[in-house]
Amino acid sequence: MNTNLVLIVLTLGTLMAAVDTTIVLLALPTITLSLHTDLLTSIWVLLAYLLVLSILSTQTGRIGDLVGRGKIYNLGFVIFTLASALCGFSTNILMLIGFRILQAIGGAMLTANSSAIIADIFPPNSRGRAYGITSLGWNIGALLGIVLGGILTTFLGWEYIFFINVPIGFIAVILGVISIKDINKVNTKLDIGGAILLGLSLTLLSLGLIFVAASGVSILYIIEILIGLILLPVFLFNEMKVKYPMINIKVFKIRLLSFSLLASFLQGIGALALTFLLIMYLQGVRGLSPLDSSLLLTPGYVIASVLAPFMGKIADRGKPGLIAGIGLTFILISLILYYFLLTPTVSYYIILLISGITGIGSAMFWPANATAIMYNAPKEYYGSISGLTRTLGSIGTTLSYVLSITVATLVVPRYVAFEIFLGTNTLNGDVSSAFVNGLHFAFLVSSVIITLSIIFSILGGKVREPRKI
Repeated sequence: MNTNLVLIVLTLGTLMAAVDTTIVLLALPTITLSLHTDLLTSIWVLLAYLLVLSILSTQTGRIGDLVGRGKIYNLGFVIFTLASALCGFSTNILMLIGFRILQAIGGAMLTANSSAIIADIFPPNSRGRAYGITSLGWNIGALLGIVLGGILTTFLGWEYIFFINVPIGFIAVILGVISIKDINKVNTKLDIGGAILLGLSLTLLSLGLIFVAASGVSILYIIEILIGLILLPVFLFNEMKVKYPMINIKVFKIRLLSFSLLASFLQGIGALALTFLLIMYLQGVRGLSPLDSSLLLTPGYVIASVLAPFMGKIADRGKPGLIAGIGLTFILISLILYYFLLTPTVSYYIILLISGITGIGSAMFWPANATAIMYNAPKEYYGSISGLTRTLGSIGTTLSYVLSITVATLVVPRYVAFEIFLGTNTLNGDVSSAFVNGLHFAFLVSSVIITLSIIFSILGGKVREPRKI
């Protein structure tokens, strides 16, 4: 098996997933206006994708364990590419959301098996470099998404943010079929009941919180949130009882593995959709266009793209938890700087500088955290652990976006907050200051969560040979 070619295919998959996440974020205002809908509806173009990733990533990782990771990865690429084309041809918001769900199914198959394939074909002391290269794909993809999101939606139309995936996917599918071969298969089964319980819980929580942010508190929305919360312990009880659980609670007995998984989960929540909030600030407070806003966010992605492979090599030396913790510390510093320095009139150079600091932290955290997780995972659970990592990350990111919208609507009128994101309203005077103060609160909450993530990353410590559970 040509490991370099496999790595290229895996990096392309990571790149596509990253492009699709950030490019949709930038294009969401244009999609909302073009399809004659509102932000309350169009936000599900983003949230539906993340929810499906949360629900299916562990399951598709398990399917990879069962029938072969290469088969599921390549099939995921086919589905993702086809769904991307269908998204571009959507004529109304419900069609687009439906095809985004199909796209997320393919995305779950891709991301859930990527880390496991690396763990299959690379020895432990070389995985950090491999994860660093795939992280390079993520950062380049996120950068391309930010820039192309502004350019394509400004000059061609939002449809092209999906069409751009098609030629990349076509090439990647061909290379994947040629290069990725199945190595390990595991006798396992799916946890359909667990997937349904988790899906209902996350969907109800997201619906309830989004509607509260958009329309205010009501009995119906509170009931949705409460049922979603009640279903979480029911889901965990199910996981402890079934033979083949969606989330294998036993893996958390491996202390180093559980610390790294928790660090990844908390990092997802603690990010508080930083890009989302900054776009609202740049468009609503500073009056910049989507394209100009995107350009101000690029330095962090450029720095992360350059540094990620080198940080992966450093993680291979035996202390990936420490490297990940240091990376999170850089992210914490950037949040603290935003808290103290972000004002309605702060220099754009300050934002560029803080974006660069965030990029350094991202370059260190992602490859090191992936190395720590897969190094401490039992070999027979590679696919499940890889999927579990994606599931926890997606749950954290989903909560992050929901919290961001809630924070924004707490400090200014709801309709004004939505108009800010759509770029149809620019704040002035006292309202602008109130909105920035709301962002300060979001950065403060995020800093607390990231601090906890730092602690768990460092507790992950030095990797050891994985043990059976």
